Amino acid sequence: MDSFEQEGNGAALESLPPPPPVPPDVVPIKAESDAKKIVRHPMARRGVGTKGQKVTILTNHFKVSVGSTDGHFYHYSVSLSYEDGRPVDGKGVGRKVIDRVHETYKNDLDGKNFAYDGEKSLFTIGPLPNNKLEFTVVLEDVAPTRNNGNASPDGQDSPNGRERKRLRRPYHSKTFKVEISYAAKIPMQAIQNALRGQESENSQEALRVLDIILRQHAAKQGCLLVRQSFFQDNQNNFTDIGGGVLGCRGFHSSFRATQGGLSLNIDVSTTMIIQPGPVVDFLLANQNARDPYSLDWNKAKRVLKNLRIKVSPSNQEYKITGLSEQLCKDQLFSMKQKNTKNENGEAETLEITIYDYFANHRNIQLRYSADLPCINVGKPKRPTYIPIELCSLVSLQRYTKALSTFQRASLVEKSRQKPQERMNVLSNVLRTSNYGAEPMLKSCGVNINSNFTQVDGRILPAPRLRVGNGEDFFPRNGRWNFNNKKLVEPSRIERWAVVNFSAPRCDPNNIARDLIRCGEMKGIRIDPPFDIFNEMNQNRRLSPVVRVEKMFEQIQSKLPGAPQFLLCLLPDRKNSDLYGPWKRKNLSEYGIVTQCMAPARVNDQYLTNLLLKINAKLGGLNSMLTIEQTPSIPMISKVPTIILGMDVSHGSPGQSDVPSIAAVVSSRQWPLISRYRASVRTQSPKLEMIDSLFKPVSDKVDEGIMREALLDFYTSSGKRKPDQIIIFRDGVSESQFNQVLNKELDQVIEACKFLDENWNPKFVVIVAQKNHHTKFFQQGSPDNVLPGTVIDNKVCHPKNNDFYLCAHAGMIGTTRPTHYHVLLDQVGFSADDLQELVHSLSYVYQRSTTAISVVAPICYAHLAASQLGQFMKFEDASETSSSHGGVTAPGAISVPQLPRLKDNVSSSMFFC
Repeated sequence: MDSFEQEGNGAALESLPPPPPVPPDVVPIKAESDAKKIVRHPMARRGVGTKGQKVTILTNHFKVSVGSTDGHFYHYSVSLSYEDGRPVDGKGVGRKVIDRVHETYKNDLDGKNFAYDGEKSLFTIGPLPNNKLEFTVVLEDVAPTRNNGNASPDGQDSPNGRERKRLRRPYHSKTFKVEISYAAKIPMQAIQNALRGQESENSQEALRVLDIILRQHAAKQGCLLVRQSFFQDNQNNFTDIGGGVLGCRGFHSSFRATQGGLSLNIDVSTTMIIQPGPVVDFLLANQNARDPYSLDWNKAKRVLKNLRIKVSPSNQEYKITGLSEQLCKDQLFSMKQKNTKNENGEAETLEITIYDYFANHRNIQLRYSADLPCINVGKPKRPTYIPIELCSLVSLQRYTKALSTFQRASLVEKSRQKPQERMNVLSNVLRTSNYGAEPMLKSCGVNINSNFTQVDGRILPAPRLRVGNGEDFFPRNGRWNFNNKKLVEPSRIERWAVVNFSAPRCDPNNIARDLIRCGEMKGIRIDPPFDIFNEMNQNRRLSPVVRVEKMFEQIQSKLPGAPQFLLCLLPDRKNSDLYGPWKRKNLSEYGIVTQCMAPARVNDQYLTNLLLKINAKLGGLNSMLTIEQTPSIPMISKVPTIILGMDVSHGSPGQSDVPSIAAVVSSRQWPLISRYRASVRTQSPKLEMIDSLFKPVSDKVDEGIMREALLDFYTSSGKRKPDQIIIFRDGVSESQFNQVLNKELDQVIEACKFLDENWNPKFVVIVAQKNHHTKFFQQGSPDNVLPGTVIDNKVCHPKNNDFYLCAHAGMIGTTRPTHYHVLLDQVGFSADDLQELVHSLSYVYQRSTTAISVVAPICYAHLAASQLGQFMKFEDASETSSSHGGVTAPGAISVPQLPRLKDNVSSSMFFC
């Protein structure tokens, strides 16, 4: 199908009423597409909502007044180099150097205080005496990664005698040249302008200066800095999450321009750090090993590289560069003899093992290092080895690799806090941070109120839901159940079978029988399974892909035709390595709907939840909004409308070569807003913007995601094209809003024009953010805010159209609201109608009987991306790796494509 016309839309369109008039702001897109490109910016707020029960809410924003508005911040760029002109690249040295400049040359700097970002930018209030200043400073012991002959023997290429003497000095001083040059001037007035909604580059820079002052304040207290979050070296803040990793609790602190004025947003924050202390203890925990002799040293080498250690007894600090090739008792190095010289007058060298050197020359008794490799802290050509038991990992070193499922669960469990506890912690943080004493904040006249800001909230009523037998009901406290209720559109399961990879842990016959019984109670008629396929014992040791292949050979030999559905019993509850290959085989090669389960603790509740997923996958619906059925959804039921959820998921921080996965979920069968399908594509690693919405491969063929979504909507909605397209976009920060509004939306418009040149749908673009630090609390109650709580004032943007919504009931910890930013609205929703639509879309998630914290299409996009991501997990993604040496331009890496789903499942809710 090259366009809608081939679907016979001419006839269908003639019978429809004429389309609504195109608003003036849409015309230029068509008229000037070739001439001048229109640049869209986030829209301004048109009004606030009024519906719902009014309630006073507290928030973790603290009001800030700025006394000084007529001065200027001066921005200087900083260049650091060594004596010989080499630039300084080591992290962390910059702050020490700039502090020394500040101490040593106070008078030359007119006594001005600095706000330094630790890298290349420095700010002052008012100008420095000259536009360009040069200083020289000397720091002792700034290069902890340097050798120190006192602490360890040197490697094969031992330095000559004179150099050894120099290295023996307890401190190693270094000279730095510092250039400070004028870059820009930022009026403080820009902060006031931002509060009036007049955002500019200056206002963003001015707020950045205030944030840098906070970072510097934390750095001076010895905190680990992670963007605007600060972590102190305090045992009470550490919690063990397994694998040698600790959760470290700190706090986030940043200035925000809001409707209510400038505020300081403070929140609890958690990061992961390496377990400090003996290196061996960390490795044992990291590999879950019984003793040091059963460690995998290749793995150890990878995980230890670049970590900082302190060495006993000198307490000298180094960076780990690797491990010795041989064990401590066998690893030789050349030690120079002080008293014996050869005929050339040079000190003689003696080949000696590291173990002997420490035991006999340093009198340090080693208990267990003899049979283990040594830690190398030297250079590639000149190793420096230290026995492992003398090495301890320094505290506050970030762990940036992906957490295992168990580590993540442990971190979440141990870092959650009830609302009241969180409020107490935050009040305490504000008090102990002592920002009032920070000299630069003082100079700006910044004063921070210590009370939580009060805002006006409203509680939206839950939408009415429709279930089977025409029954309607209202969920209570964001929850409901299917006790004594039938599903609104139950499916019928006729040709199906059970596949058991889990034997002998369960009885598949019992599971099948109980599933049929539970299905009957919910209105799903399930025939007895055609067969039960138990995995043959001899196949269990094979690779996951081969195990799945063998199972399918069994199924094909016995079943007369393709089954409608396969229930798969897996051996592990989480992360079974059979999951990816199994899903891929079913969905991509055979087009079979499948449900996986782990047969531990199976009861009626579990099976009912399983049936909700199975029913949705097979085309049924569990519940729907009553207003979908009537249909009476404001602005949507009268005009064909497609709802999209978009998300991009990336590999974990350590994986630079794993493709990102873009997922777009789209509604179907208008006027429903409960049924969806998904399209998923890979794209270049870490690319945040979706680049496959429109992909013309010729004048007639578009292989993009939008074409699939639009054609499916057309065929499933009575041959109607959507006149309104509502896009929910997840996972983008404010700095990327303009790209979503221009790059991504342009692709969507082009995909529409490619199908029909004269088609001008109206667009609504909404970004949903969960990754922010605003929290809400009930006044005078220890409980979380109630589900349906919406806030669109005071802590929202001074000008842009945004609101916070807590649609779900927060059962544990403190509820995290979703921050919705309405970037574009060509449809003309009122604030109330749009907030109610977003609220309603939190109630159409088919997998659970609760309101969820973000609209269902976005949740489904996450699920689709992660499920298809599993397809690639068992294939070696590193074949396309960029880490084979050369630097590749962004996007130059060839990205492996995902296999396409079979047609009969591609429009199903396979991701449920």
